[in-house]
Amino acid sequence: MKRLLKISLDTLISSFSSILIWFILSIFVDKNLITIFVLTYPIQYIASSLKAIFATGANISHEKGNINDVLSGLTSGIIASIIVTIIIIFNLKTYTSFMGINIDNEFVIYSVIQIFMQAILNFVLIKLYYENKNTLANIYSTIFYLINLLSIFILSLSFKNVNFIIIPTLIFLGIFLIYIIVKSYKKFIFKFNLLKWIKYSSVDLSNNIFLGLGFLFGLNIAINFGKEYVLAMNFVALITDTQWDITDAIETVAKIDISRNKFNYKEHFKNAYKLVYILIASIITMFIIFNNFYDLNLMIVIIYLLFHVADLLMCPIFKIDTIYLQLEYSTIKTTSINLSSRFLRMLISFLKTPYCNVIAQVSTSAYLTIIVNALLKKHFIISKEGKISRLK
Repeated sequence: MKRLLKISLDTLISSFSSILIWFILSIFVDKNLITIFVLTYPIQYIASSLKAIFATGANISHEKGNINDVLSGLTSGIIASIIVTIIIIFNLKTYTSFMGINIDNEFVIYSVIQIFMQAILNFVLIKLYYENKNTLANIYSTIFYLINLLSIFILSLSFKNVNFIIIPTLIFLGIFLIYIIVKSYKKFIFKFNLLKWIKYSSVDLSNNIFLGLGFLFGLNIAINFGKEYVLAMNFVALITDTQWDITDAIETVAKIDISRNKFNYKEHFKNAYKLVYILIASIITMFIIFNNFYDLNLMIVIIYLLFHVADLLMCPIFKIDTIYLQLEYSTIKTTSINLSSRFLRMLISFLKTPYCNVIAQVSTSAYLTIIVNALLKKHFIISKEGKISRLK
């Protein structure tokens, strides 16, 4: 549980500071800036896809004996992140027009660059997790997000010119990223084992692709139902996004232990549910504290929240079972099941209802929970001590 909480700490710092930054900007610069959080939300799934391939996949490949893959993945991931950032920025007008939120503001560019800077930071953090350097990962994460938060806060108080807020902040973050990247390198032979990295991250990769598309189209549909739904979605995203990001720690710990043959099924489940209960309690707390800051339709907000809580309660089952089946049973079969569930989610996201995204979210999780749990029990037996062995 201690290791799970340490890895969760980095995600907590990341998500909470990002949310706090948009609160600060909406208070000191422009109240409409808070909508950028939801506007650029789908882009996070692109960054997560890069993390899945070039960080998680590369590190698991290293554990399987490919000793050059960690730094090869880090190098490739940095290059890919820079290229994708440039492509998105040059097509930002098309993106904002499609989303129906036309904000002609440099802070959208800042948000995009920040997302991919966080991706590069995560490449380094995941490398440290696999090296059991969780404390150093916590230090790097804390410094990065403190730089971001304090820079935005101080510069927003000091200047009205947008460029005087954004450019120095990005420069400070860039200098720190260069420092930790240089510290991460040692002599290695570059090997572009992309197929292996995709193999070990195929489930995460398919998740991010279909989740991003589903959220993109679902958000576009929900926006057409009126301002109160947009505000409710934005508010719920603000108070649940951190918690959903933290659940990634469940997968990270499971992947590390499975790849090292140190996995205990029951222990992981117990710790995962402890974490989930803490996350649900934090959502309720944030709802009580922050709901008075917005002119919200509480019934709409509560409906959205109930779907999120139901999904969180299923989260440990489909996350742990899916990861185990991917690494120890069949990558192809597990990825196919996951792809079918994500395709189902994307289809449901086209429903003409403002709740299309959360309906799709819970329906897919229920489907995935039933299928992967049944498949695990069909091919494996779990002892009272939590050890898993394959049925003959």
